[in-house]
Amino acid sequence: MKKIVTLFALLFVMTAVNAQAAEQLVGKWKLVKWTKGGKEKDIQDKFKTTEVYQVFDADGHFTSIIADKSHEGKWELSKDNKKLTITVGVIVSETFTIDYFDAKRRVISLPLLGLLEYEKQ
Repeated sequence: MKKIVTLFALLFVMTAVNAQAAEQLVGKWKLVKWTKGGKEKDIQDKFKTTEVYQVFDADGHFTSIIADKSHEGKWELSKDNKKLTITVGVIVSETFTIDYFDAKRRVISLPLLGLLEYEKQ
């Protein structure tokens, strides 16, 4: 009986931690630093603006904003909070590794892109 109660308590804690991480992700995030191959990339040069955002809604809706253009999609956080999958349209889906994440700062990576650092707005 003790094992069953302990198991339920552990499952509850794991669910609460995942919900908390997803709650922290909700909001608007600005790309502030991009590093690839150990070298910092120029956000302005690549995107022709420094206004590059990711917006996460609580219902799983996602918006990518680059200057005055936006793309809609959906997002999902893995149960262990280590992977972030973003799907835009019906074709483009990428799963990022979460290298660091708190309520104000997020660093994600993808082998082709490198490290992307965001700050919550």
